[in-house]
Amino acid sequence: MSSFPTAPLDPFDPVAIGGDDRPAGVVRRRAVVRGVVQGVGFRPHVAVLARELRLAGWCRNDAASVVLEVEGPRGAVDALLDRLVSQAPPLARVGDVETTDVEPTGASGFRIVASETGPVEGAARTEVPPDTAPCAACLAELADPEDRRYRHPFVTCTHCGPRLSIITDLPYDRPATTMAGFEMCPACRAEYEDPTDRRYHAQPIACHDCGPTLRLLDRSGDVVARGTDPVLSAAASALRAGRVVAIKGVGGYHLACDAQSSAAVARLRRLKHRPDQPFAVMARDLEAARAIVDTGGDGSGAEALLESPQRPVVLLPALEGGPLVEGVAPGLDELGVLLPYAPLHHLLLGADPDGGPGAPMFLVMTSGNVSGEPLCVDDADAVARLAGDGPADLVLAHDRPIAVPVEDSVVAWSGALGAVPVRRSRGWAPQPVELPGADPSSVVLAAGAEIKNTVALVRDGRAYVSGHVGDLASLAAREHHQRVTDALLTFHRAGPDLLVCDAHPGYASRAWARRFASELGVQTHEVQHHHAHLAALAAEHGRLEDRLLGVVLDGTGYGCDGTVWGGELLVLSEGGTQVERVAALGTVRLPGGDAGVRNPVRTAALALLDAGVDLEGSAVGEELSEAEQSLLQRVHLSGEGAVDTSSTGRLFDVAASILGVRHRTSYDAQAAIELEAVARRAARASWSPEPVAFDLVQDAGGLTRLDVRPAVRDLALRARLGEDPGDLALAFHTGLGTALASLAAEQAAWHGASAVGLSGGVWVNRLLLETVVAALRGRGVDVLHHAVVPCTDGGLALGQAAVGAAVLARSSPAARDV
Repeated sequence: MSSFPTAPLDPFDPVAIGGDDRPAGVVRRRAVVRGVVQGVGFRPHVAVLARELRLAGWCRNDAASVVLEVEGPRGAVDALLDRLVSQAPPLARVGDVETTDVEPTGASGFRIVASETGPVEGAARTEVPPDTAPCAACLAELADPEDRRYRHPFVTCTHCGPRLSIITDLPYDRPATTMAGFEMCPACRAEYEDPTDRRYHAQPIACHDCGPTLRLLDRSGDVVARGTDPVLSAAASALRAGRVVAIKGVGGYHLACDAQSSAAVARLRRLKHRPDQPFAVMARDLEAARAIVDTGGDGSGAEALLESPQRPVVLLPALEGGPLVEGVAPGLDELGVLLPYAPLHHLLLGADPDGGPGAPMFLVMTSGNVSGEPLCVDDADAVARLAGDGPADLVLAHDRPIAVPVEDSVVAWSGALGAVPVRRSRGWAPQPVELPGADPSSVVLAAGAEIKNTVALVRDGRAYVSGHVGDLASLAAREHHQRVTDALLTFHRAGPDLLVCDAHPGYASRAWARRFASELGVQTHEVQHHHAHLAALAAEHGRLEDRLLGVVLDGTGYGCDGTVWGGELLVLSEGGTQVERVAALGTVRLPGGDAGVRNPVRTAALALLDAGVDLEGSAVGEELSEAEQSLLQRVHLSGEGAVDTSSTGRLFDVAASILGVRHRTSYDAQAAIELEAVARRAARASWSPEPVAFDLVQDAGGLTRLDVRPAVRDLALRARLGEDPGDLALAFHTGLGTALASLAAEQAAWHGASAVGLSGGVWVNRLLLETVVAALRGRGVDVLHHAVVPCTDGGLALGQAAVGAAVLARSSPAARDV
């Protein structure tokens, strides 16, 4: 890591270079540096090194890279090029450095010159850096009454702060950011131009005198307070009084309330139409977080993740008897916790400078939207959608525009396996995934999934995955999807050669891809849902050229045979372009489509009847109305009104309802999430219940299946006999995990797979994931699980993009009508 000098450098001594007087050994070298090298202090890094080594030359940004020329003694030039990478700034990620010797000019001095804004022939665009939390130096200034940026809500430097969310175009210079409208004051300008300063060429630089400002708005949009301390004091008072405040952060709005107030949390749930889904909680600092969750102790991986520059929401075990109200995460044994990641958060949650009580120590911080709609980023939109008749009593706004909406990233923590990505967005997006087999001259655009959508673009052998877009059910969400896509294409100045989408005929993402491809005059390529999941996993591990056996488990995916899949064992081959279904979970019957998903008790009733178990006296039978029982009996006998599905998500629904854990749901995967929570509580006991039984069968088509009927009967019988529901939930997890590991190991050996990969949304379940990974490793099997993109549909765009890129790479130019 390079450090900026704390004392002035010696005056730069110009070296007389040129003509016959040129010293022996003097060279001039041009370097083109690609990667995440703009917006991270890379040009100042180059300039400081050049001055330390007394080298002449210049550096600048262009649309694709940082370009520099340095001149001086050969040893010093070599040293600069080495330290360029080895001591790169904290946020930089150097992809490659291309060097060329050029003729020395005899120049003296080193300077940063104006950026080249035009396209670079034959070169990919530079990589856009992600948003990061304030660095320690900026936080120290924020808290120092003697510093001119004391309590400045937008303190930042070359090593930290907003990037993706404020960039409008490349190369990365102030005019191409949402800071363009803020003219630097003389003091900021002096820092910006001083090579010894930490803010040398820091594009978001600002202070109290010239930067963005805070204002507090009421439900009508009228200003009720202006300026940092008046706004924060009023907002803190409102939060303490149980009111809901919409807070504009780095990449969008949050809805915040006191996490220790039952009334405030209940009111937010009611007004946001979110009756049960858990809320994330922002804790004042790490010490406060330790009071509500088990972080693993000082120096643990979980604590490092909480305090990392990415500052994700981390799912951690909740401490019993903690200070938060139950309504924050009803029915669950863990909490999603994050620490402040914007200067504004630190000020709001910190001590009041006048000695007042300040804001509550723990704030619910949930996405600033109404259920099913995109994140609010615009102040007027926030007043219209979040205030007014919405959930927010006040809107804490500021006048720095947000160019690219960026949601919080979410990571589940496993003590055995570490971080398990759930949502990849702020802090990581849009960092690329390398695709070594991709044709560097081709561009692929992936439309992503229908829910938990992200978009991906492949250019120059790298896949750039957008931040979280969300579900595409509403028109507003689909318009947001288009804006995110447009931003990716703008950043890369790229027109796709191929559009890739899911094969589901009813998906809005598929319809959009076909329409957009037609407008652009390019072809589309459809990738089956579970194929894309497995390809995403292979891509993030660099294993696309390997033969892999994938265990892909999720809630719903359109199968190659037109049925609903969700519990598949697939063999990936041919560079990721081909899959073969070699085994699957046995089917249950889903009655009534989406209504069946929202009512697990109905699926459970059919599963019990199909397994030969009477509903009378069961938790399922007691929950069903007479009308539901009558209808489901008819469906069971006639086979009409229900579809067979190998969905693992639906099997979890069945188990949850049989055990009385959850019969009706209000959010995605609620029954499975609560079943895992019940099982984890039981797992903390000192003994392990007998796993439920699964059998292997061959279906009518000869496909090996893990028959679920024995497990359904076993659960029902043991529940009827009074066995503890928590023990049975654990027995279900253990039985399913053991059976899957055994089947996967056998199929991997049979099909010559080099590894077993675990993908699909079900693998967010850490209890199942840890069980299967341990069982496979115990058999000596190489196991891959997600660590870069989510195993959920949030990672699907990467898989689609990887398959599309592989298809193009494996086809001849004359045969690219795929």
